[in-house]
Amino acid sequence: MYVRRQTKQLLVIQVNNISPKSFRSGQCEVNRWSVMAKWGQGDPRWIVEERADATNVNNWHWTERDATSWSQEVLNKFLLKVRVEGEDGVCQITDVNSIEGEASINNRKGKLIFFYEWNIKASWTGTSKNGIKYKGNIEVVNLSDENDMDDLDICISACKDQPPTPLTAFMKKEGEKEIKLALASYVSHLKKEFAQGMILPTDNGVDKEQQHTQKKVKMDKTQIDSSSSTKASSSGVKIPTVKFSLKETFLTSPEELYRVFLNQEMVQAFTHLTALVEADRGGKFRLLEGNVYGEFAELVPDEKIVMRWRFAAWPAGHYSVVTLNFIDRGGETELTLEAKGVPTSEEERMKEGWQRYYFDAIKQTFGYGVRIC
Repeated sequence: MYVRRQTKQLLVIQVNNISPKSFRSGQCEVNRWSVMAKWGQGDPRWIVEERADATNVNNWHWTERDATSWSQEVLNKFLLKVRVEGEDGVCQITDVNSIEGEASINNRKGKLIFFYEWNIKASWTGTSKNGIKYKGNIEVVNLSDENDMDDLDICISACKDQPPTPLTAFMKKEGEKEIKLALASYVSHLKKEFAQGMILPTDNGVDKEQQHTQKKVKMDKTQIDSSSSTKASSSGVKIPTVKFSLKETFLTSPEELYRVFLNQEMVQAFTHLTALVEADRGGKFRLLEGNVYGEFAELVPDEKIVMRWRFAAWPAGHYSVVTLNFIDRGGETELTLEAKGVPTSEEERMKEGWQRYYFDAIKQTFGYGVRIC
């Protein structure tokens, strides 16, 4: 017996391979089910009995939650925060004109399936260093669960009546990256928000996701520590990883720079967003609208910080290990970063993210990149 789901169509139930013996012994039962239950007409065969011990026992029945309205609000919120600044000026999304599509989350036999498909139109405004404003349009085509974020088609253009400006090319390059980060944040929030309560207790009182996690803990003790090797995420999918290093000089003391990474108010200052920073070993951190999060694995005051660090869009449960070493160079600090266990496809994105959202942002915010004579 199997059940096949077709979106916005009736469920079709078929019974195959019934032996003569079982047919004779269950003659009345077969006859009772020989006529398909009528959808929407109160046929009791469509009703799933609610039980005190567990509703939808063993998560067998297909359950669904609509996430369309919630998604439209979140997409609008995240996109309106997109803003990039460069030597030619500032560009930002000023209006989200339309968000057309749908989103839902489904649970079948303990497996969560996310469906979302969106076409988005928005407007952007660029302001040059001279204060001249330029306007343009953005179109995101087919943001869906079937497409990778890297393959997403984002069309950014200037309005036809606008004169040529380098801000258009800047928005196409840097603005598109920020738009993808905003959309990835939406997908992450969708899966976190709507997964709650979808996996219900099984007949032995433990949900299947928890059972899988318990098995995984026993079977997989792989550590994230090698370059170009193959690693396993909590979902059981092995991914190739690399390691890399970065070096940057800051015109401040190691003590002060160390504090920048662990003081929540200072983190919020250089990211310009609300952040969570628990400055203890094992403490959590979450910043950049939840696009980056992890925990502090080791803290050596004024000398070293070791973090389990990840982008929200990475495979579930996979973290890189980031080590920051603060070296006193007499009046300035040399900061070295070593990252291990980075998904191969994310190496350049992570390098650019650290350079832009940490190093450059810290220098610009606190003046650690300007030498005062």
